[in-house]
Amino acid sequence: MNTDEKEKRMGITDLSANRIDTKFRILSKKNACALICYLVAGYPNIRMSEELVDVLVKAGADIIEIGIPFSDPIADGPTIQRAYNDALKNKVNPTKCLALVARIRKKHPDLPIILMTYSNIVITEGGLKRFVQKSKESGVDGFILPDMNIDEAHLYIKEASEAGLATVFLASPNTKKIRLKSIISKSSGFLYLITVFGVTGVQKSFQNLTAQSIKRVKHFSGSKIPVVVGFGISKPEHVRYMIGAGADGVIIASAILDIIKSNSKSPALDRKIKSFVESMKIACQSKNS
Repeated sequence: MNTDEKEKRMGITDLSANRIDTKFRILSKKNACALICYLVAGYPNIRMSEELVDVLVKAGADIIEIGIPFSDPIADGPTIQRAYNDALKNKVNPTKCLALVARIRKKHPDLPIILMTYSNIVITEGGLKRFVQKSKESGVDGFILPDMNIDEAHLYIKEASEAGLATVFLASPNTKKIRLKSIISKSSGFLYLITVFGVTGVQKSFQNLTAQSIKRVKHFSGSKIPVVVGFGISKPEHVRYMIGAGADGVIIASAILDIIKSNSKSPALDRKIKSFVESMKIACQSKNS
C-alpha cells in the first residue's frame, strides 16, 4: 500500500496540504512522536548527503531538516559549526543545497523537508520572495531561521505562507508568556522549543527545567500547533523523557553529525547511522505505552 492510500484510509484526503502538517496528522492518529533528523548539505560532501537522507528515511526518520552552510551560525555549537566549515570548503552554496533538495524530492515525494538557515542567506540569494519561490520549486516544505526576529518577520511569514511553506519559530525555556503566545500564533508546521540555554550540541542529561518548559509551552499551544524539542538530544532515553513531558516531536542533529565525523571514511557509516536512528525511532513509539 502506498503513502497516498494509507493517508486516505486514515482519513487524510487533502494531499495538497503541506507535507509537515500531513505527517503530524498521521503521527497523531498513531499516537506517535515525530522523529526529525538533521543533516548539513554538503557534509561530508553533497553526494554523501543525498545518500544519507536515504539511510535516515529507511531507518524511520519522519521529517528531514537540511542545514544550508553559513559562515556565522550563531545558534549552533561546535559540531554543526565544524560541519558548516567543511561544507563551505567544499564550495557548497544555497543553489547546490536546493538542487540537493530537488533530487531528494524526486526520490521521496511524500517526505517533509525543512531548510534550516540564517536570514542573511535568504536575503542575499536574490531576495526573500525569490528564495522562497526557488525553495518551493525545489520541494522544500518550510524553513527554520533561528535569527529571524518574530517582531520583524511579517514579510517573511507573508511570502512563505502564500507559497504554502511553514515558518518554524524557536522558543526557549525562559520565553515570556506574551512573547510565547506571539511565537505560537506566527509559527506554522511546528514550534521549535530548545531544551537548554545556549547553542546546539549533545547533552549528557536534561534538568527538570526542560520538562517544565515543554509542559508550559504545550499548555499555551494546546492543539494549535505541534511542539517539537531540540538541542542536545542524543539517546533513546532523552526521547522518552521529552515525550513523557508532552513533546510532539524531537530533533536529532549533533548526534548524527558526530557519527558522520567519526565514520565518514568507513564502510560502516550507513550501518551505524541506521542503527542509531532506528533506536531513536523505537523510542518515539513510547508515546503509545
